[in-house]
Amino acid sequence: MAESASLPPLARTARGAGGGGNPAGPWRMAWRQLSRDKLALFGLAVLAILLLAAAFAEVVAPYSPTQQNVALARRGPSAAYWLGTDELGRDMLSRLIYGARVSLSVAIVAQVVILLIGVPVGAAAGYFGGWVDTLLSRTVDVLYSFPDLLLIIIVVTSMRAALKAESGGVLAALASLDAALAGMLGIFLSLALVSWLTVARLVRGQVLSLKERELVEAARAIGATHGRIIARHLLPNVLPAIVVAATLGIPRVILIEAALSFIGIGVQPPTPSWGAMILAGSNAARGGNPHLILGPAGALALTVLACNIVGDALLEAFDPWMRRAGRIGR
Repeated sequence: MAESASLPPLARTARGAGGGGNPAGPWRMAWRQLSRDKLALFGLAVLAILLLAAAFAEVVAPYSPTQQNVALARRGPSAAYWLGTDELGRDMLSRLIYGARVSLSVAIVAQVVILLIGVPVGAAAGYFGGWVDTLLSRTVDVLYSFPDLLLIIIVVTSMRAALKAESGGVLAALASLDAALAGMLGIFLSLALVSWLTVARLVRGQVLSLKERELVEAARAIGATHGRIIARHLLPNVLPAIVVAATLGIPRVILIEAALSFIGIGVQPPTPSWGAMILAGSNAARGGNPHLILGPAGALALTVLACNIVGDALLEAFDPWMRRAGRIGR
């Protein structure tokens, strides 16, 4: 009895369903369902290939992404250049691989921000309630009232203008960091303002429904601290929903980065970005060079599709547990 009471509800449910054997927790059971879903395995394979290609771009890419040969500009696919060359004679495949590094880096940073900000804010608002809930929830509502893309554009452009005008001090150090990141510092900070809001609301809603369960009441009765109750009893039950929300949020972040690069305020040249490559390709495609837009547009579409497939599969796999505390929704 004591051992069962110390387990999170999800683990106790899985143990009861398993007939007393080794507990098949939500992660193991979700993986079993994913492994039987061929479409989900396809999405996972695509994301794994992209991650490996981005991590080992120096080894995988056949050429440097900035290597130019104007004599070979706008050549179609060939044995030497599998996806052709761009308007400056740079290898399209190599630039796509390095562009994947940019897109995935932005996506991963956004998800780290979600974990560091969204989860604690949502958990605190849901668990403590009262003025804490009012203050945090109204802050989220205010930030939600701004259009995401417009707010990001304002933050990025304002930051770059301030960093260019400053010649010393802290802003000079930030300007150097921004230059080292190819102009992505503003993107990271602006995404930090908006990317955690949905997860904060999700965690708050589920913690509100979980904090009155018998397990939490028992933990309070034996003198468990607030921090221990949140960390040991509430968050493990919310974690599957957080994973699904983060997975479904990755394509949104990738599209935002591509949109910023497309309008010229994203990653700065010569660092390759799928959005900037789509912009260049859209201009060149009118001159009979469709490969310049098909490559980056196809890579962006395939990545977003794979993320959505995996996110939907995770949502279905974790659905029995997430029904216990409410559905995902913005």
